[in-house]
Amino acid sequence: MSNPGLLYVTMEPRCHDEEFLNQFHEWYQNEHGPTRLRLPHIFPNGFRYRATDSLKPEFLAIYDVTEMRHLETPVYTQLRENRTKREGETIGQVDVDRRFFDLLGEHAKEGFTKIEDLSDREAEGQVLIAVEVEVKGGEQGEKEITKWYLEEHIPMLSKIPGWLRSRVCRTPSLIEGGDKVRIVTLHEYEKVNGLGGEEHKASMDTKWRTEVFDKWIAAKHRRTYELFYVFGPGPRELETLSKLPESKGFKWEDGKIETVPGKDTAAVNAYVYAKDGLTIRYRLEGNVSPKAPTVAFSNSLLTDYHMWDELVAILKAARPDLRILRYDTRGRHEIPLPPVPATLDMVADDLQTLLKGLRIEKLHALIGVSMGGATTLKFALKYPELVDRIVACDFNVASSDANTAAWKDRIVVAEKNIRDLAGVTVERWFHPHTMTEKPGIAKWMTDMVAGNNVEGFKYSCQALWGYNMREEMKGCKVNTLFVVGDGDGKGALVKAMEGFKANLGEKGAELKIVPNAGHLPMSEAASDFWEAINEFL
Repeated sequence: MSNPGLLYVTMEPRCHDEEFLNQFHEWYQNEHGPTRLRLPHIFPNGFRYRATDSLKPEFLAIYDVTEMRHLETPVYTQLRENRTKREGETIGQVDVDRRFFDLLGEHAKEGFTKIEDLSDREAEGQVLIAVEVEVKGGEQGEKEITKWYLEEHIPMLSKIPGWLRSRVCRTPSLIEGGDKVRIVTLHEYEKVNGLGGEEHKASMDTKWRTEVFDKWIAAKHRRTYELFYVFGPGPRELETLSKLPESKGFKWEDGKIETVPGKDTAAVNAYVYAKDGLTIRYRLEGNVSPKAPTVAFSNSLLTDYHMWDELVAILKAARPDLRILRYDTRGRHEIPLPPVPATLDMVADDLQTLLKGLRIEKLHALIGVSMGGATTLKFALKYPELVDRIVACDFNVASSDANTAAWKDRIVVAEKNIRDLAGVTVERWFHPHTMTEKPGIAKWMTDMVAGNNVEGFKYSCQALWGYNMREEMKGCKVNTLFVVGDGDGKGALVKAMEGFKANLGEKGAELKIVPNAGHLPMSEAASDFWEAINEFL
């Protein structure tokens, strides 16, 4: 086992044209950084800093590395060897200095919280002081400098208001080799701090410091930075993407990641990994500000996130202040290996993982239908701190033996021919008005259902077997609206939801009924569904 360390990369674009700078930031934040964060066994975090000392290079990226030996393995080296065409073109216009540091020691403030565990709001603007000294005197010099840092200098720095953490590193690491040894210290401070004050001056004027610099340090170089971006495994950068022309769109060969540029069209289609390694695909769009309130959507079984297309178009026009997150429920595309039946807890955890991967501190609202409605309520019960309000549609708070038997019968049909299941499913879901007056919508939904992974359906539908939230829902603390299509189950689900709406939390939930709609009112009658929820949102 090798030592932990850091990957430390400074960058200076050669071209300062506004379009190239937007391309540079969008590439780094949507492709380069998240690709590394999807290897958490190597890179548990990653950050971008901008210089505040008017020196060059202007940009710095730092990644913690769990064990430096990982940087010699194909998992990492192939990232650099198999660059995408866009990455090659972009990095070819940037001066890059990539360095590797071994971590020798660190000291942090009591109660210190790592940046990756803060929200973007809390982390933004944190200050980093990077000091590099060239060692003379070989191993003895390195030992004396490190001893001074750890025993005097950093303890004195810790008295500076706003100080958070100091780390002592060395280069070259086992990766770089070379004959010059440098000690690098990284000092983190709150945005408002006491740098330059009395405590700071005292730390720079001691007898021991003078002796160390006179005898063991050949040169010193100091840089100051502020934090401006924290990576997650999920690409989420819409702001610079919205400033790029259509020609700068990007799509990976496997189709799992795509960026769509444009002022009114900026969107990221990408994925994060669930806790069991399953891929969770998502689409992020709408308001491009990273600070915009976010509304998320949870699908019904057998559909994908396009089931919300018409409603999202209405939402984007009516509420341009909102960022919009859609994602595909496990089982739409694939299943974990070995196969494991889904549960409501599991699908709620998937959404929590997605929000963490996108560094979304709290949802403004979560809207779900059918299985997504049950997921929405379960999420509010399990993670009330992560959502402000929910809209749970066309679902039941508990399953029955008859429902479980029905799902088992549907699995048999799907395994023979999933298109047969799609036809009868859509006819059961949709209101007669939709089937006769909107045949295009019915065909669209039938094709969507038929496109589901059969094994995925077999295991994901089991989340709707044997669950019961009747007692749990009484403790719900999240503001909730229930919605149902008037024809869902020929009116049976309206009666069921009217029966349990009073049992939610202390005051119950309001129930809105959408006319001329069945099981998926947001797909069948998007305008009427919007009328039902817009005031609540």
